[in-house]
Amino acid sequence: MNKQERELSPVGKIIKKRLVDINKNQTWLANKVGMNTKYLSLILYGERSGKKYLSDIFNVLGLDPELLDKTA
Repeated sequence: MNKQERELSPVGKIIKKRLVDINKNQTWLANKVGMNTKYLSLILYGERSGKKYLSDIFNVLGLDPELLDKTA
């Protein structure tokens, strides 16, 4: 499967939309949360759960943590 065929996970879609809304990119988010960009990408595409980082990601982006419960 090449990169064009990969699809964002439900939580990945929420995170990407918020990044667009606040005019920030994945590198900025990864640096703020203290993770590498490759791992963030794996979370966005549902290839890793990212449980350790999701609350920090949502906090940095100012997203309601209850959105996590709705996508889980």
